[in-house]
Amino acid sequence: MNYTLLNSIIVVYVGLIAYLGYLGYKHTSCAKDYLVGGGEINPFIMALSYGAAFISTSAIIGFGGAAGAFGMGLLWLTFFTIFVGIFIAFVFFGKRTRQMGHNLEASTFPELLGKRYDSNIIRAFSSIIIFVFMPLYAGAVLIGAARFLETGLGMNYIVALIVFTAIIAVYVTTGGIKGVMYADAFQGTIMFFGMAFLLVFTYRQLGGFTNAHVLLTDMTHLVPAKLQAIGHLGWASMPRFGSHLWWVVISTLVLGVGIGTLAQPQLAVKFMTVKSNRSLNRATLVGGVFIFSMTGVAFVVGALSNAYFFKTFGKTALSMVQGNFDKVIPLYIKTCMPEWFSYVFMLTLLAAAISTLSSLFHVMGASLGKDLYESLVKKNIKNSQNQSLFLIRAGIVLGILLSLILGCILPISIIARATAMFFGITAATFLPMFALGLYWKGVTKAGALTGMFTGVIGSIFWLVFIHKKEAVALGISQAIFGKPFLIETFPWMVVDPIMVAFPLSLFVTVIVSLLTSDIKTTHLKKCFEGIG
Repeated sequence: MNYTLLNSIIVVYVGLIAYLGYLGYKHTSCAKDYLVGGGEINPFIMALSYGAAFISTSAIIGFGGAAGAFGMGLLWLTFFTIFVGIFIAFVFFGKRTRQMGHNLEASTFPELLGKRYDSNIIRAFSSIIIFVFMPLYAGAVLIGAARFLETGLGMNYIVALIVFTAIIAVYVTTGGIKGVMYADAFQGTIMFFGMAFLLVFTYRQLGGFTNAHVLLTDMTHLVPAKLQAIGHLGWASMPRFGSHLWWVVISTLVLGVGIGTLAQPQLAVKFMTVKSNRSLNRATLVGGVFIFSMTGVAFVVGALSNAYFFKTFGKTALSMVQGNFDKVIPLYIKTCMPEWFSYVFMLTLLAAAISTLSSLFHVMGASLGKDLYESLVKKNIKNSQNQSLFLIRAGIVLGILLSLILGCILPISIIARATAMFFGITAATFLPMFALGLYWKGVTKAGALTGMFTGVIGSIFWLVFIHKKEAVALGISQAIFGKPFLIETFPWMVVDPIMVAFPLSLFVTVIVSLLTSDIKTTHLKKCFEGIG
């Protein structure tokens, strides 16, 4: 290992991140600056920040590793992340979110929902949901970075986890959203070029595009019998339609994350950082290209790692990592790529993790230190800006500690699953009231509240008592009912909670809204002012 080169790269990288955090700190003078950058962020920076916050080590390490296990069927997630996560999000959600946030002077996602429905309960409950469940996602992202440092640099896993977390904590607590977005744009650039090189070098190692895919197709007979039994048809194919694995890939990984993107608090708040719809239009193309290059490369390389490992070592990817597919991409980089690229790719992964985690911690801190406090405790919101910033930063520190603890205790091969779980819960809880609230004046406070409660309770119930993977691990169903999960009829025990909880939440929101009414013409007029 060339420690001189490695240390030089790290010093330059950390120095640039620290400088960008300082710039954010220098230009942050109030809570609005800290939370939404004063609403005047450059669209190019916003697009890269959105993409970098979206694509984390959970996408590159976790889902890339899942592609190493399940194959290129995960490329459907690339389609969903571009079509839903960029096009639908920017065109149909972004513009209205930006305008409504401006009309209501909202600077956080819970504050936007609370002011849209004129409800402190909605704001408080939203902040609690974010703070309770977001550490699961943040913990998964931390694991992805730590696993790469463990595999690529030989660091102790717990040490890598703690050191990496400390680096993030330094600048996210000081620079606010400006520091976060400046750093995201810089790190997004590193990610783009790092992934481009990875794709080109992978095909070169396998003899070109055609030869690489022929090699992968010819390995179908090497799929482990356990995976064949649940529908695995080879790493170059989709799982057998309707099989156990098909439901896992489609309902959990593709739809769970693809649909859940629309209700991500850390992404929605970025729409409120630009000053016009024109800025969002300019950002859409940049975001789409970025997401395509990130997820597409990760999933293709993850699947092709099987061809490389078999060609070089006579083993499949899962055999090389002894079943822990969170290690597939780190091991592939270590064994296949030149040493200097391992160091550069380390920065790519660190950039992906830091950009996502900084946004997550920022949202967690604002949810606890601003939204929950202002909704339940603070009577006079005209208190000093210093107090607001202090509480937000305290919330960030607590969120970091919770995520670090989860990073230490979560099991192996958890990154992709934990990400999908969080995305699914937020989709079922927030998406109906968020989407309807942007377009339908008839959705009521009662409808939004009951739909939100239905979504979160439905998601938790399905995870604890129905979905086999979590129900068996938790053991609550076994303890109460004497059965590991309540529905043994296929495919219900492998259908992701989002497939049930989200439609149910949407249905309840609509029905209750139709049966109730909010006579607040002036408030609604303010919400929808300037929205076509």
